[in-house]
Amino acid sequence: MSGGFNFKDLFVLDVANNHQGDVDHGLNIIRHHCAVMKKHGVRGGIKFQFRQLDTFIHPSHQRDSDNQHIPRFLSTRLDREQYQVLFDEVKKQSFETICTPFDEESVDVITDMGFNIIKVASCSATDWPLLEKIAATGLPVIVSTGGLTISQIDDLVSFFSHKGVDFALMHCVSIYPTPSEKCNLANISMLQKRYPQHAIGWSTHENPDDTAPIMVAIGHGAQMYERHIGLNTDAYKLNAYSSTPEQVGAWIIASRDAQKLSGFYDRQLPDPLETGSINTLRRGVFAKLPIKKGETISSNQVYFSMPYSEGQVGSGLWKEGIKAKADFKPDVPLLLCDVIMPPGPKFQVIKTAVHEVKALLNLAMVHLGSEFEVEYSHHYGLAEFTKVGAVIITCINREYCKKILVQLPNQKHPEHFHKRKEETFQVLWGELKCVVDGHQHTLLPGDTALVLPGVWHHFWSDTGCVFEEVSTTHFSNDSVYRDNNINKMALEERKTIVDHWGTYQI
Repeated sequence: MSGGFNFKDLFVLDVANNHQGDVDHGLNIIRHHCAVMKKHGVRGGIKFQFRQLDTFIHPSHQRDSDNQHIPRFLSTRLDREQYQVLFDEVKKQSFETICTPFDEESVDVITDMGFNIIKVASCSATDWPLLEKIAATGLPVIVSTGGLTISQIDDLVSFFSHKGVDFALMHCVSIYPTPSEKCNLANISMLQKRYPQHAIGWSTHENPDDTAPIMVAIGHGAQMYERHIGLNTDAYKLNAYSSTPEQVGAWIIASRDAQKLSGFYDRQLPDPLETGSINTLRRGVFAKLPIKKGETISSNQVYFSMPYSEGQVGSGLWKEGIKAKADFKPDVPLLLCDVIMPPGPKFQVIKTAVHEVKALLNLAMVHLGSEFEVEYSHHYGLAEFTKVGAVIITCINREYCKKILVQLPNQKHPEHFHKRKEETFQVLWGELKCVVDGHQHTLLPGDTALVLPGVWHHFWSDTGCVFEEVSTTHFSNDSVYRDNNINKMALEERKTIVDHWGTYQI
């Protein structure tokens, strides 16, 4: 995430007007909900809403307004000193202080009081005079996107980015309460993909007893969460979309359950329990006929059956050419320690690597046509390809040249220079480290590096990388390597060049 404030896993609890203009009631709301957040060990904040009602509401609507909101705003009015009491309580409880201003004067009050975060309500997300004022505060900003078109969200992101604001977005549906069919939680995934540098959250107005939406939201990648809060008393009753402390507790528990269910984005090594479970269903290789030590085993001498036992040749490892290191009687399992597995085909390392290369291109969202040339560079032999080399995809080679290069994790390309070619690298995905003329650079997506003819350079990637090379015309045998052993190699010894992916050429 860009900026200095960590929005991830932040719970925003909005008091709104549920304090009912009663400071003691407001303090009880804060204390009860802060106790819930402390109990569950979450990062959170209490949010207020500020309106300077004498100027925010038109004079003709100060009395007997037919607007559904204005009577509630007026009847629950608190002054600056009363809000200070509530603010001080949040500070005392050691939670973030957050406030939504609905007019410019309220922004001044927020900064004067020392709030940590400003929240932009959905109804204010196109209020440009107010947004200008908010952007000038230098505070972290959370923006709700209820009722906005994607074009309007683009405008907001562009505006706050240009202003240097540290901000996050909340997917929000401004229907109170929000029915399930209107939640559109898949929008969270879309916003995350569209604005990857910013945290995306879920500001919720659904039935407070319904914990399914927060779980689905987290499944779609929501990283922060907001809902309205209050307390039911004999004097005050909550609206249909605000939560009691008990409902907030259930909501937080559901969010934690969702995070457990979601697990890791990156594929993990199989759990030993999972491996053991699968092994009980696998088939092993058994001798069908007597097999003599030193014999090359053929498929008519074996059969596949369960149960598989640890250390046995599994059916997935079977291939023609396995040699026996011991005698096998019929129905005896072939153990790995008692056989010699044949070496893989000469080009197997490349054929296996192609699958990972295609996966990295998919992650980088790089789409290729149906006509291109692929060069598998293996400067120290095919066996070392995953350590030293690169996959170079030539898209165009005329007076100008464009290539897509893919490096696997921990793969290096040896130091060299080009006698004629000038090239510029631009990273599309991952991280590339390169040394150009003795100067080391770490390139991230969007970064470029210029390499002039005759300039020594080499590159590598710890994580895997997809980058573009735009250059003058490429010529064969234009590269000179620091390691003279590579220079002595014939072109076909250090490069395998095929059309498309070379499925049948390799």
